[in-house]
Amino acid sequence: MEPLDGTSVAVIGGGFGGLSTACYLADAGADVTVLEKNEQLGGRASRLQRDGFRFDMGPSWYLMPDVFERFFSHFDRAPEDYYTLQRLDPHYRIFFKDGDRIDVTPDVETNVETFESYEPGAGEALREYLDTSEEHYEVAMNQFVYEDRPRLRDWVDLDVMRAAPIGLTLLGTMDDYVSGYFESPKLQQIMQYTLVFLGGSPKNTPALYNMMSHVDFNLGVYYPEGGIGAVVDGLVELGSELGVEYRTNAEVTEIITRRRGFELELAATAAGVAAPESVAAAADGGVHTETGDRLRVDRVVSDADYAHTEQELLPEHLRGYDESYWESRTYAPSAFLLYLGVEGDVEALAHHTLVLPTDWDPHFEEIFDRPAWPDDPAYYLCVPSKTDDTVAPEGHSNLFVLVPIAPGLEDSPATREAYRGKILADVAEHTGVDLRDRIVLEESFSVSDFAARYHSMRGTALGMAHTLRQTALLRPERRSKEVPGLYFTGSYTTPGIGVPMCLIAGQHTADAVIEDAS
Repeated sequence: MEPLDGTSVAVIGGGFGGLSTACYLADAGADVTVLEKNEQLGGRASRLQRDGFRFDMGPSWYLMPDVFERFFSHFDRAPEDYYTLQRLDPHYRIFFKDGDRIDVTPDVETNVETFESYEPGAGEALREYLDTSEEHYEVAMNQFVYEDRPRLRDWVDLDVMRAAPIGLTLLGTMDDYVSGYFESPKLQQIMQYTLVFLGGSPKNTPALYNMMSHVDFNLGVYYPEGGIGAVVDGLVELGSELGVEYRTNAEVTEIITRRRGFELELAATAAGVAAPESVAAAADGGVHTETGDRLRVDRVVSDADYAHTEQELLPEHLRGYDESYWESRTYAPSAFLLYLGVEGDVEALAHHTLVLPTDWDPHFEEIFDRPAWPDDPAYYLCVPSKTDDTVAPEGHSNLFVLVPIAPGLEDSPATREAYRGKILADVAEHTGVDLRDRIVLEESFSVSDFAARYHSMRGTALGMAHTLRQTALLRPERRSKEVPGLYFTGSYTTPGIGVPMCLIAGQHTADAVIEDAS
């Protein structure tokens, strides 16, 4: 007999955290129903399909392959049972706005030579940095990420205390830590760009996240054939095999507590913002459209935005965190996104391309300190058609541009149109690729769209940033503080932001449900 046999669980939200939690719960015997507000599963990993182009609307980097292998192995399966991976070469390309161009490749020796060319001794410093990063990665993953430690007493453990000296040396900022290895501002930027994926800046992210360089340089950057959407399909297919039921266009508008369990108020919802003709995420057709209903269940897990769940779905006396708590948090950036179908090739761009000003401090200040549309932005270009010829019609390129911006910015049509022109001109000037007269399909997505489509607090693209005061047990609790039987998963909980972290959060939340049931 499985620990959750006879227990019904509703998972609100079909992002990676929700899909992961659903698989673990179903594997433990629960009757699981995933309720997704939008027209497709995947959460921020939605897809946009039109006129022969297919875009990943959200995550586009496949990092930490070991986490995906661990996830599927729990169910006696492997990633290759569901999708095919290709390691990218280069991992990514960087255009600095003073004319420099750097490729970071799978070959460590090539990267060592590149670093050495910028600063004498930087090649050996890179080797040392990556060795230390690998050590920190192994300790962090085994002691603090895969092991859920939600309470202070969970940290008073012999193994944790042995690991503590490493953690205590890394409570400074990434900015200070990296500058201890490299003097060149460009090399410092290369070692810190992944902080954008954590929703922070070099000045507010703890140095313990230097472990991301092991992820970047050593573990590698991959592309799943079909895009990140193919990984969503894989999780949905796995869940279907385990008995998970999926309902799309099923927005939960209220969580009602009953003497035994919960009643969820459902309302049919529109197909979503900026996602016409999008691809359904279920691989086997096992996704049902909801038309408005009530659902009775024993347990509820929310993968929806944590603040939205508490502030909008629960009455005030059942909220674990009040409005002032959410207003006082530091949120990860939002984004200004352009999805572009373009005639011809974009030869100078790699699959992943970063365009960075030589001084990016002003951009981070315009995100975290004095919110404004960045005057000299750092941004990211993704061109999956470089690797996958199924994402664009023959003779065309598929790409999107992502500019990190402050959450909560006003993004009127006029503001977006003006910034569109600024960014396309910047791409032409600093990469040599002029897209402006070749665009055959275009869609934008920004702050207001994140808020509308995902109920995202302030329109953040990622959730709560990984600042020192918002890391580990300082993130919101996965068990509701006020409602027994209500749980949370996804990027707001530990271990935090990113697709791999949300997969792990799914296991932690499922374990909490199982522990409480037993």
